Amino acid sequence: MFNKLFGKKPPDEGPESVMPQERMRAIEGSSSAEMAADMLTAPTALMQLTHEEARVIVSYMQPRKIADGTTFIKEGDTQDTDFMLLLLDGEVTIESIVVSRTEPITVTVLGPGNLIGEMGLLDGEPRSASCTTISDVRCAILTRAALTQLLDDDPRTAAKLMLAVSLRIANRMRESADKLKLYAQLTQAMQQEIEKLMH
Repeated sequence: MFNKLFGKKPPDEGPESVMPQERMRAIEGSSSAEMAADMLTAPTALMQLTHEEARVIVSYMQPRKIADGTTFIKEGDTQDTDFMLLLLDGEVTIESIVVSRTEPITVTVLGPGNLIGEMGLLDGEPRSASCTTISDVRCAILTRAALTQLLDDDPRTAAKLMLAVSLRIANRMRESADKLKLYAQLTQAMQQEIEKLMH
């Protein structure tokens, strides 16, 4: 499967035994690897990276195929949370159980070029939402072990990757804070209207 998606597979001795030059040779000429690098530098992913830095990162990623209808991340999962995924093909629904509800609500639907699981890559904490494929999906996965190896091999690129991921998380937190403020304002306005009707 690696050959089909990303060109020649590096030796199987383990991530630390593969030299950076071998990794780059393994993806040389692969249109899928180039597509993944292009997607990593897009606004939906990590546009702070250069194309060459993205190619280096792609050489540390592993391709995966996930069948339609598969929930591959479950909200609250505490095991195997230390990875980030780049969607290459297909779509995924992101669902979360909101306070006072028993059924999950769909937060968003993500397609090619989007990242999933950035927080898990950095902190390995329980997953904050569930992710289910709504079509067959091709993706590339970066594990924390691969990120650690990238830190050893190419600290500058690894640092830029972590900075870009941190900026994405910070932006998402700001957006969530803005939505919470709006929700609080709406709740307060509704409460005032209800009080007016009651009097």
